[in-house]
Amino acid sequence: MSKKQKVIITGAAGFLGSHLCDRFLSEGYNVTGMDNLSTGSLKNIEHISDINFDFIEMDVTEPLRVLGKVDYILHFASPASPIDYLKMPIETLRVGSVGTYNCLELARLTGAKIIVASTSEIYGDPIEHPQKETYWGNVNSIGVRGVYDEAKRYLEAITMAYHRYNRVDTKIVRIFNTYGSRMRANDGRAIPSFFSKAMNNEDVEVFGDGSQTRSLTYVDDTVEGIFRLILSGYNLPVNIGNPDEITVKELAKEIISLTNSPSKIVHRNLPQDDPRQRCPDISIAKKVLNWQPEIHRSVGLKRTYEYLKSITI
Repeated sequence: MSKKQKVIITGAAGFLGSHLCDRFLSEGYNVTGMDNLSTGSLKNIEHISDINFDFIEMDVTEPLRVLGKVDYILHFASPASPIDYLKMPIETLRVGSVGTYNCLELARLTGAKIIVASTSEIYGDPIEHPQKETYWGNVNSIGVRGVYDEAKRYLEAITMAYHRYNRVDTKIVRIFNTYGSRMRANDGRAIPSFFSKAMNNEDVEVFGDGSQTRSLTYVDDTVEGIFRLILSGYNLPVNIGNPDEITVKELAKEIISLTNSPSKIVHRNLPQDDPRQRCPDISIAKKVLNWQPEIHRSVGLKRTYEYLKSITI
């Protein structure tokens, strides 16, 4: 791929955004990363010394002014952890609405292809299982999690409107639980939380009875799916996730075992609207992108453990 092709990645200093910067640079693109650093960290991109990378500290809810041709836009700016979006509810809604609008306008004006980061959370507490892209979801719009869920549902709606009425080449990726290096130890999501507690020999807190399920994808697999999707000709939403479902309690047990920790599992009240099941149907990803996750959870968890040890030493 010619290095003349320009890629803009919002949320570039975040967990997933920083890995996307690495991937596109490795493929020979010029990459401009944008992040307001509200949840991202410059530590996630400090390893990048590529002359084809530049970083702009900015908020995508402000007008985007980019000189020259833009070929691809990846809109991945948003708080993603419940800890973050519950602390920043208005900011989360703004980045999903105003921020998405600004990115789509830039795509319209420059003729760039754009992929927006949606989420399995748009399915809410699903009645359909596993979840297909055709499922409309079961979301409590006025619940505490609604600030994130509805921000992403709006993101999808305005993206499809730009595709249909402004002929912008848009892509929508619905990302299921992703984990790996560069997650914050205090992220609040299950895997870093469980590791943090187990590594400190503290009780591992599981919400409810732990029978609720999640589908976990290692970050390299998620990035591969996103990369294939933005280069594809497909414009409808695509699930990128792992259909290998696991209960939260079993996940906690695996992490305690991996860390050789004496930690015990304790149960806490289930948060409002916490989904009972989460598992993607990835038939479209398999057919359209020839994609499916390749990295087994046992391998991904070991890599994540090594990373978390390296940042806590």
